[in-house]
Amino acid sequence: MKAALFIPCYVDQFYPKAAIAAYELLQKLGCYVDFPMKQTCCGQPMANSGYQHLTEGCDANFIANFAGFDYIVCPSGSCVMHVKEHLHSDTNKELAAKLRSSVYELTEFITDILKIESIEGDFPFRVGMHQSCHGQRGLKLSQMSELNAPFFSKPGQLLTKIKGIDLVSLSRKDECCGFGGTFCVTEEAISVKMGQDRIKDHEKHHVDYITGVDMSCLMHLEGILKRQKSPIKTIHIAEILNTFKV
Repeated sequence: MKAALFIPCYVDQFYPKAAIAAYELLQKLGCYVDFPMKQTCCGQPMANSGYQHLTEGCDANFIANFAGFDYIVCPSGSCVMHVKEHLHSDTNKELAAKLRSSVYELTEFITDILKIESIEGDFPFRVGMHQSCHGQRGLKLSQMSELNAPFFSKPGQLLTKIKGIDLVSLSRKDECCGFGGTFCVTEEAISVKMGQDRIKDHEKHHVDYITGVDMSCLMHLEGILKRQKSPIKTIHIAEILNTFKV
């Protein structure tokens, strides 16, 4: 199976290990992975700030880079959600619509397209799983606690057979971390307090790591953890799943 890897700009700049892990993981799972070299930001920061009308250049560049691929895979639920909801083209509406339906978050692609339920890696640590809002409520990667329905988590399910992992059950499985893109800039105090509350749940369960599908949320939590001089670390789920041997 051939897939194009879409790496968000902040992952490319600050967390290349997560990008490399996603690339290697897809290869281990039998995919031929292409990485379009001219890809840039998808335009989400502008859209989050109320400037969706200024993202035409980002949209055009995304379309130019990823046209021709049946699957586009990204290790970031929020960027995937942005593309699914907002990618557009006045000159090629059909192609834009095709790409909107072709983009998948990494764990979504593994479970729904590759039909893999779990991966046998090796990560002997106590881990808390942060369910990011875009992934959970937008992409339906996991069940929302306010619904009277059985709980599920596609990223969580993939971690079940990782050797040595102690995946804890948090008290509030789907609480927002407070990042919210540019929300953490415009409403810094609220954002930080939400992040501190999210961290307290993990601290109560004595985790070694906080993982998730969005490095943006983990970046926000990581900043708070470092300022608190906490021993808890953050790690993208791709880096845990990539510990399995071919």
